[in-house]
Amino acid sequence: MYKLILVDDEEDVREGVLHEIDWESLGFTVVETAENGQEAMEYIERLQPDIVVTDIHMPFMNGLQLAEWIRSHDPSMKIMILTGYDEFEYAQKAIKLQIDEYVLKPFSAAELQAALVKVKQQMDQEVAEKNNLLTLQDHYRKSLPVLQHVFLSSLLTGKCSLEDIQEKCERYEIDLSGSAYLVSAIQMDHSKEEKNRYLLQFAVCNIAEELVLKHMPGRVFIHHDHVIVLTMSASREGVGNSQETIGILEEILQSVHRFLKITVTIGVGTVVNDLSELVSSYQEAVQALHYRLIHGNHRVIWIEDVEAKRVNPLVFDDMKEQALIRCMKVGTIEEAQVMMGEFFDVVESSTVSLQDFQIYWIEIWTAMMKVAKDMDVNYEQFLGGAVHPLMEIYHCNNASEAKNWMLHQCMKIMNCIAVERQTGYKKLVDDAKAYMKLHYADLDISIHTVCRHLTSAQATSAIFLRRKPKPPS
Repeated sequence: MYKLILVDDEEDVREGVLHEIDWESLGFTVVETAENGQEAMEYIERLQPDIVVTDIHMPFMNGLQLAEWIRSHDPSMKIMILTGYDEFEYAQKAIKLQIDEYVLKPFSAAELQAALVKVKQQMDQEVAEKNNLLTLQDHYRKSLPVLQHVFLSSLLTGKCSLEDIQEKCERYEIDLSGSAYLVSAIQMDHSKEEKNRYLLQFAVCNIAEELVLKHMPGRVFIHHDHVIVLTMSASREGVGNSQETIGILEEILQSVHRFLKITVTIGVGTVVNDLSELVSSYQEAVQALHYRLIHGNHRVIWIEDVEAKRVNPLVFDDMKEQALIRCMKVGTIEEAQVMMGEFFDVVESSTVSLQDFQIYWIEIWTAMMKVAKDMDVNYEQFLGGAVHPLMEIYHCNNASEAKNWMLHQCMKIMNCIAVERQTGYKKLVDDAKAYMKLHYADLDISIHTVCRHLTSAQATSAIFLRRKPKPPS
C-alpha cells in the first residue's frame, strides 16, 4: 500500500473524497488529511507519504507553494493537484514543478480514481525498476570476488595494458597501489588424496590469504594449479618486500603442514616495478618450482638463490607485436618511425647480449613478415635482391644502423600495402563504371544492384584464387 495525504481547505470536499473512493482497492492508504499547506508540511515530515493530493487555492500556504516545498525536500514524492477551470495560470506553474497528475474541479469519483490509477502504475513501474537495480547490484556484489580473482589471474598472462589494469582496479574495487611487486606460486606436493586436490587448494588459499593480509599489503588467488601470492611494497627497490614476503611464505609453509597435513613447495619470482610486468615475476616463480627436483620439496625456493640474475630488457611481447601489426596495416609512416625508434632505443640504452639482440631482431622481423603474408605482399617485391634478412644483422655496425634497416623494410611493406589497396579501389571503381555502362538502360539499376554485382564478383574471384591446381595424373 502506498501512503497518501489529502490536502484541501474545504471539509466537505475532503470528507466526500475520503468516502467516495475505495482507497484500499486502488492500493492506497490515506494516512492523514490537512486543510492547508502549512499543516500538510508537518504531516509530510512526520509520516513520509508516497503521494500528496492537494488543492491549489488554500489559506496560509497554497498547493503550489506546498508542491515547491515537497520538490525541494523529496523530489521522488508524487504530487497530484486539484484545480479549477479558472485557475489555469496556476496549472502552468504546476507544469514547471513537474506535477505528476492534476484533476479539474468539479470532478467525479471516477475521474479522480482514474487519475490515481495512472499515478499508481507509474509508482509500481518505478518500484519494479528500483528492485531490479537492487537485484543486479546484489548479484554483482555476490559475484565481485569471482570477478576480482579472474582479473588478478589475467594479470599473469601479460595481455593487460596499464590503462586496462587501472580501469579494472577501480571497477572491481581492488587496491594494487605500490612501487614494487613480487609474485610467489604455491604448489601442492604429490598427495594420495588427489580426489580432494581442489578442496585442499582452496584451503591452502585461505591459509595463505589470512597470513598475508595479517602482515602486509597483498592479494592471494588461484591461477591454474598454483595458489598465487602477490605482495606489494611502497619501496621501489623492493628489497624489504622480498625478504618480508619470504618470511610470510615460510609461515604459510608450516601452517599448511600443521593444519592440512600436506606439504607444499613455494616458488618466488623477482621483484618488478610495474603491474604489467607481473607475468615475468610469475614465470620466474614457476621456474623456481622446477628446482625442487634438485633441492627437494616442502620448502621456499627463491629464483635469485638458484639462478644468476640476468636482466633482459629486450622483450618483444604480444602488446608490442599487435601494436606493430596495427601500425603497418593502418598507421602512418610517422607512427612507424616512432614505434621502431622505441623498439631500438632500449637496445642503445641497456647492456644486452648479442644472443638476446639476435632473438629480438628475429621476433620483430617475424611480426613484419606476418603482416606481409596477411596482406598478400610479394616477398621479392619489397626485399628485392637483398641478402637474407636474418643475415643483415651482421652487416650493421651499431643498433642505429639495425634500426634504420628494419624501418626501411617496414616502410617498403607499408608502401606495398598502400599501393595494393589503391589498386583494389581503382579496380572496384572501374568494374562499377563498366557495369553501369552495360546496364544503364535497366529499370532496376541502382546503387544496391551495382554493389551486389561488385560483391558477387569479389567473392567469385576469391574462390577462384583459393582453388589449387590438381596435380598431374
